[in-house]
Amino acid sequence: MGTAGKVIKCKAAVLWGVNQPFSIEEIEVAPPKAKEVRVKILATGICRTDDHIIKGSMVSTFPVIVGHEAVGVVESVGEGVTTVRPGDKVIPLFLPQCRECNACLNPEGNLCIRSDLTGRGVLADGTTRFTCKGKPVQHFMNTSTFTEYTVLDESSVAKVDGAAPPEKACLIGCGFSTGYGAAVKTAKVTPGSTCVVFGLGGVGLSVIMGCKAAGASRIIGIDINKDKFQKALAVGATECISPKDSTKPISEVLSDMTGNTVQYTFEVIGRLETMVDALSSCHMNYGTSVVVGAPPSAKMLTYDPMLLFTGRTWKGCVFGGWKSRDDVPKLVTEFLEKKFDLDQLITHTLPFNNINEGFELLYSGKS
Repeated sequence: MGTAGKVIKCKAAVLWGVNQPFSIEEIEVAPPKAKEVRVKILATGICRTDDHIIKGSMVSTFPVIVGHEAVGVVESVGEGVTTVRPGDKVIPLFLPQCRECNACLNPEGNLCIRSDLTGRGVLADGTTRFTCKGKPVQHFMNTSTFTEYTVLDESSVAKVDGAAPPEKACLIGCGFSTGYGAAVKTAKVTPGSTCVVFGLGGVGLSVIMGCKAAGASRIIGIDINKDKFQKALAVGATECISPKDSTKPISEVLSDMTGNTVQYTFEVIGRLETMVDALSSCHMNYGTSVVVGAPPSAKMLTYDPMLLFTGRTWKGCVFGGWKSRDDVPKLVTEFLEKKFDLDQLITHTLPFNNINEGFELLYSGKS
């Protein structure tokens, strides 16, 4: 393309500080350096993890461009890039896969050493490619998709089928894959089992889809917002309940409902209290509880170790356990083969300039 090797001026939604709205700014995006890729973003999703930066519950340096769930097309590549080329349709990966570190080399591992979950805010060489009003702007989780153009390390880009519709396939970059994988890959839900999902946002709905695909016979959705029940039932939940409808602890309610047979629970909210609730709600001996929601930074959890001593398994789950560069293209192919339906997860489609409206819809529970 004619822009290769040149600085690109474009629009981006910049966060200048905690609890501030997004500001649509003109930024400058530098060309990719060695082993880097510059991508034109075609569509991006809004994820609660982006909001953790806005609210300050995840660490970040400001100004920053967040966003990590997108589809784009490669505009240009830096020296030494071999896995993608200009014109390729790609999904940015907030969880890289360098294919060299011990997590990447282990068949069970996926938390690549190049992951930026701690708010480092720069690319592999320690610098940023974004400038606004003469100031450097930080990257977010190796992706930064709330901009018309972004630069990523090659290990943070997966080439996908060119037929993938960007406004749907972008969900495979985070929300859908995280939830679906939590069920089928991390928990390894078994046919005929009973599953409980705490939190019925987009990721929670994706967990339900994964439980259903794995053959669970009973899938109970839990949320304090009953407006979410209809959608949860539509994607595969067999019933939904609100913790507010009983004075009993939710673990007792679930035990009574199921005859104490809950095998798998999933916490998809990111609250310390519900993490313990989910753990205590699965069977005390053979149950597995998976932490899917991103926990708040700098918070410590207190719980009764007897919950684990009796035999329960407590597992964490980053990006559904998928190896990003290997598995994201396969998930896109399965989507195109209609093995799952992403339409159910999309409530609104907005122009980029209306990004603040998108977050208001998230806060109100309407999206």
